Amino acid sequence: MTGGRAGGAAVPRRGRDRRARRLPAAPGAARVTGEPPGVAVVGGGIAGLAAATALAERGVRVTLFERAPWLGGRLAGWPVELADGSRATMSRGFHAFFRQYYNLRGLLRRADPTLATLTPLPDYPLWHGSGLRDSFAHVPRTPPLSALGFVALSPSFGWADLARMRVRAALPLLDVRMPEVYERLDGTSAREFLDAIGFPPAAQHLAFEVFSRSFFADPGELSAAELALMFHIYFLGSSEGLLFDVPGEPYPRALWQPLAGYLRGHGVDIRTSAPVAAVRPVAGGGIELLGATGRDERYAAVVLALDAAGLRRLVADSPHLGDEEWRTRIGRLRTAPPFLVSRLWLDRPVAAHRPGFLGTSGLGPLDNVSVLERWEGEAARWAARTRGSVVELHAYAVSPGADRAVQQELLVDRLRRVYPETRDARLIDARHEWHDDCPLFPVGGFRDRPSVRTPDPAVVLAGDHVRTDLPVALMERAATTGFQAANALLERWGVHGQTLWTVPTRGRSTPLRALSRLSGHDLTRPTDH
Repeated sequence: MTGGRAGGAAVPRRGRDRRARRLPAAPGAARVTGEPPGVAVVGGGIAGLAAATALAERGVRVTLFERAPWLGGRLAGWPVELADGSRATMSRGFHAFFRQYYNLRGLLRRADPTLATLTPLPDYPLWHGSGLRDSFAHVPRTPPLSALGFVALSPSFGWADLARMRVRAALPLLDVRMPEVYERLDGTSAREFLDAIGFPPAAQHLAFEVFSRSFFADPGELSAAELALMFHIYFLGSSEGLLFDVPGEPYPRALWQPLAGYLRGHGVDIRTSAPVAAVRPVAGGGIELLGATGRDERYAAVVLALDAAGLRRLVADSPHLGDEEWRTRIGRLRTAPPFLVSRLWLDRPVAAHRPGFLGTSGLGPLDNVSVLERWEGEAARWAARTRGSVVELHAYAVSPGADRAVQQELLVDRLRRVYPETRDARLIDARHEWHDDCPLFPVGGFRDRPSVRTPDPAVVLAGDHVRTDLPVALMERAATTGFQAANALLERWGVHGQTLWTVPTRGRSTPLRALSRLSGHDLTRPTDH
C-alpha cells in the first residue's frame, strides 16, 4: 500500500495493483487564505460527502444539504422496529466495495484509516437456474490471466463454445480507453455486443448479464461501452480481482456517522431534512439557494451532488441556471427501471454452507441473495438471539408496470428454490424497498451525459451519472466525481486539490493493445469477424 499527504489531506491509498494510476490535482496552495469562501453541497450521498471532505480539509466553509433525514444517499440506512419488537436498520440493500474503488476507500479512510469496518467476502459465486455454477474465488487476479482463468475454470465455456466465438468482435475488450471506448461502443447495446462475439448463452447469463444488471438495466438497454468499461475495471485493466469487501455493520454505524463526525470536526455544517428548492446565480458571481431553510442563502459556489432525477427537477425549477443547451441535456437524463430489495427475518437459519452473497441468473426476477448475518454485526446479533437468519433479495430492472406484490412473492419463492431449507421457515418480518432513481446509461446516451463542470464556473456536478473521462463506475464514479467537483472549485481559488487514483486508463498489455486495433469500429456485422 502507498500513501502520502497532498494539500494537507490524506491521499487515497491504492491497493495491490502496482500499475494503478496516480492523478495529481492542479498545483496550488495547501489551504485557502484570507476569508474562506462558502460552498453549498446539495446532496449527502457518496458524491456530496466526497466533495464536502475535499473542500473542508482545505479550509473552505462548507454547508451540506440533504433532503432525507439521514446521510448516505442510496447507501443510507434508517431505524425500523420489527414485529418481534427488535430494533433493526433497514437500507436499500447490499453493495460491494471492490478493491479497485480507490477513491471511495480513500474517502472512508478519513474516519477509519485501516478500513477495519470492511469485511472481505471469500467468494463471488454465480448460480444459474439451469444448474450451472461459477465462482471467482480461484480466478487469478493478474491480467490477462484473470480473464483466461475465468474462461478456463468456468463450466459455462466449453471447447466447442470457444471455437464458435468471433474473436475479432471481442478485441475492443483488450484495450479499453477513456473516453474512446464510448466513441467505439456507445452506439451498441451490451446484448448486441455479446451476441456479436458469440459468447455462450450460459456465460452471458452467468457473468456478463450479472454485471450489466448491476447497473440496474437490462443488457438490451445498456450501452456496450459501460459493459466494456466494467470488463476493463474488473478483468483486463486491474489486478485487484473481483472479490470485494462489505461493511461489518449497517451503513450509518459503519460509514456515515463516523464520516459525519470527521466533517463536523472540519467545520462542515451538515443539515439533514433540508431540501433545496432552487439555485439562482447571483449577479457578479456566486449563487443563492432557495427554500433550503425557509430563507435564501448566498454562497460562492455550489456542488450539485444529486441523483439524475433530482438534478433534472432542480434544474427545471432553477430557470436561470446554466445555458439552454446544458439545460436540455440535463432534461434528457434517464433513470433505470425500478428495482426491489426484500429483506426477510426468518425464524430458522440458512444452511451453514450457503455463501454469504450469491449472484443469480435464470431465476426470474431474482438477481442476488445475501445472508446478512454472515458479515453484518447487527444481523448476526439478531440471528444468534433468535436462532434465525436475515436474508436479503434483489431484483433489478423490474418492468415499471409489474405488480409489486407479485414480484415480492416471486422473490421469496425463488429463495425457497435456491435455498430449499427456507421453505419451512416462518417470516418473523419482511420489508420491501422499491426505488427507481438509479441512472440509466442507454445506447447512444454518452453525448448527453453532463460533466463535472457546467456553463457557470460557480456550479459543479457530482454523482454516478456524471461524465468523467476516467475508468470508474458505480460507487467509485460517485466518489471520484465528488472529488473532481471539489478540485474544480479549489483550482479557481488557487488551492491544490485531491489526488486521485484509478485502474490503468488503457489496456495493460502492449501486444493485446496492438491486437485490439484490428477490431475496427463496426462491432455488430458477422461478416467483419
